[in-house]
Amino acid sequence: MHILINKNYLTYNKLKVRCAIGKKGIGYKRKEGDLITPLGEFNIKYILYRKDRVKVSTKLKKKVIKKNMGWCDDPKSINYNKLVKLPFNYKHEKLYINENIYDIILVLNYNMNPIKKNKGSAIFIHIAKNNFKKTKGCVAIKKVSLIKLIKKINPYTKVKISLQK
Repeated sequence: MHILINKNYLTYNKLKVRCAIGKKGIGYKRKEGDLITPLGEFNIKYILYRKDRVKVSTKLKKKVIKKNMGWCDDPKSINYNKLVKLPFNYKHEKLYINENIYDIILVLNYNMNPIKKNKGSAIFIHIAKNNFKKTKGCVAIKKVSLIKLIKKINPYTKVKISLQK
């Protein structure tokens, strides 16, 4: 079964919830930082989560977010589009932050096999801001919805991002 995502909703089985996507909508990612949520079908590689903030019940592989964890979004680095340890000398995003948007992160396998420099990195499903503010390319839903979703999905669940309503 697929998790279906369009510009307004994430749907899985009977769960249908509002979502936020990239500022420039859904489309073909051309480069790092283009604010586009990529069209396509993806696997969920694993879940990253803050064990001090959430209990995660899932069949998926999971990793605890530690204070020294980041995600490299710098095409100049050999660790581009990978989990990295901080401090880190290239551009990266911190994963252990005060805001709750990264309490739970589903890491999608976008641009991972092989990794193409500058094609875009860190396409996640994470927690939405209260006003469903647009993202830099990720998909974001409410925390309670994300907790419900991860209980239902399994390692074979695919994520399909499309323009369909």
